[in-house]
Amino acid sequence: MANEEISRQFDVIEEKVEKLIKSCQTLETEKKEYKIRIEELEQEVRDRREAEKLYLDQKDLIRGKIDSLLEKLSKYRDSETS
Repeated sequence: MANEEISRQFDVIEEKVEKLIKSCQTLETEKKEYKIRIEELEQEVRDRREAEKLYLDQKDLIRGKIDSLLEKLSKYRDSETS
């Protein structure tokens, strides 16, 4: 009788250990998936920053060209009124 009780308790412990191992495996898999997702998101952030930098560079270039054209028009207008 005592042997049956001990055997039953070991069966219960074994089931709990198996559940724990499965939980650990699931968590490891999720951890790997999250790491991959984090890397993807970090790359997306880097890509967006680069796109934003290109946009700002283009904006500055266009603003510079417009300012230059306005300055030429202003000089032309000033020379015409003189």
